[in-house]
Amino acid sequence: MNLKVGIIGGSGLYDMEALENVQEVAVPTPFGDPADKLITGVLKGVDVVFLPRHGRGHRFTPTEVPYRANVWAMKKLGVTHIISVSACGSLKEEHEPGRIVVIDQLLDRTRHRKDTFFEGGIVAHVPFGDPICMPLAKLLYDAGVKLDLKMAFKGAYLCMEGPQFSTRAESFLYRSWGMDVIGMTNYTEARLAREAEICYATLALVTDYDCWKEHEEGVDALSVLEVMAANVKNAKAILLEVIDKIPAEPVPGYSDVLSFSIVTNAKVVPDKVKQDLEPIIGKYMK
Repeated sequence: MNLKVGIIGGSGLYDMEALENVQEVAVPTPFGDPADKLITGVLKGVDVVFLPRHGRGHRFTPTEVPYRANVWAMKKLGVTHIISVSACGSLKEEHEPGRIVVIDQLLDRTRHRKDTFFEGGIVAHVPFGDPICMPLAKLLYDAGVKLDLKMAFKGAYLCMEGPQFSTRAESFLYRSWGMDVIGMTNYTEARLAREAEICYATLALVTDYDCWKEHEEGVDALSVLEVMAANVKNAKAILLEVIDKIPAEPVPGYSDVLSFSIVTNAKVVPDKVKQDLEPIIGKYMK
């Protein structure tokens, strides 16, 4: 397997002095255009692909993000691992603003999103009990610890619809469920990455305490952006530290998950579906 690492996050992430051979690539997909052109390059000898999740200038709401196009484009370019860098709110006292939580679980509270590639004549039931690629997650955590950053290993990420933040009632409910952090993007990405056989892990950058602290003001966009600026600096340091430590070997249960998940006979899958999903299912639909 040829290692290629995709990094999805804010548009500032790819602004690294160590990034070489930088190019912008437009990748049209059957699901429309990705959020922006993809930035390819080489970081410490490793091929990387950056994509600003919301488009440069932050043009797409969490619901409008073209998740399928984003992940399909990554797969088309040969990405084997995706590191998501995402702002989130804290649902636990110990996850203070500035901490980075390397999550291991996800819970979905979205309502308006396309979150599968398998429709229109093909069905796959992909295991998702462990949604995060834990070997990659552990590497990210260890890198942050080595850099003496405020890190937490494992935690549950609740994905809400947005673009509004939570009500206090919702925030209290999610805390009662034992959730660690709350965001608006990662569940959808993780589902699609699993279907595309891409190893996926998240650096959840805590920016605020959501709105469950009754004697404090609720979260607002300005305060999130202020903390996020510092968090992105730390995320870039982790990426630089970890990038050349990711093994190129396939990850069982991630890189081969479709071998036991597609239930539709290849003979009855429409030709257009085979063509549209060729980067994802091509090796199974000969």
